[in-house]
Amino acid sequence: MADIVPELFVVGAGPGDPELLTLKAHKVLQTAAVILYDNLANQELLALAPVACECIYVGKKPYGEYTPQEVIHELIREKALAHGRVVRLKGGDPFIFGRGFEEMLFARSHGIAAHYVPGISSMQAVGFEDIPLTHRVVSEGIWILTGTKKDGQLSADLRLAMQSNSTVVIYMGLKKVAEIAATYVEMGRGATPAAVVQHASLPHRKVAIGRVQDLPALVAAQEITYPAIIFIGDVVGVGRELPSLQRGRP
Repeated sequence: MADIVPELFVVGAGPGDPELLTLKAHKVLQTAAVILYDNLANQELLALAPVACECIYVGKKPYGEYTPQEVIHELIREKALAHGRVVRLKGGDPFIFGRGFEEMLFARSHGIAAHYVPGISSMQAVGFEDIPLTHRVVSEGIWILTGTKKDGQLSADLRLAMQSNSTVVIYMGLKKVAEIAATYVEMGRGATPAAVVQHASLPHRKVAIGRVQDLPALVAAQEITYPAIIFIGDVVGVGRELPSLQRGRP
């Protein structure tokens, strides 16, 4: 029997649609001994794994049940040393508010080789709603923020982002949507176009589009819940100007 080579692959599962998985991630999943998968990773992807692969759910539902990070770390160490190739399958891209690099550092500190496989970020799937993250003249860049810092406060960077001609993307911000809207109103930017998207790229996705000052009411009207991403900026209105015949996705 060949010696076991412990290794960890931190893999991005993409925004939800399984067809948006990268080829490299596809190949890695086909050779996994163990898969530790997130709440946001499409479980259809587990069918790519070998029959003998052990698949373990280690999801974290927003403001609900979750697997402690320390438990995930211990599973990485235990399973890699015992079985070899462990795949940590995470929604979107593991390095964008996914704690993927923390897990790689932990693995390496225990002598386990760790590798990163990028995924299409969940924020990119807003393009399916005819909302580009950047658009010439309209947006000069992107601010990517978390709506909930470790201390539970809204990121102070939001006020800085509001002063720029850039698209503002807020992950994990739904619980703070009223505070976000109020901050824009306070700064005289309440009429800025905004959108909230839940389950981007999937058939059951939900979308709310309007002015940032109206986001709390729009979210309630569309019954949008976690997980969802907030997009604020003039790019939200660009696609609304297109004739409906030209819009859509393959």
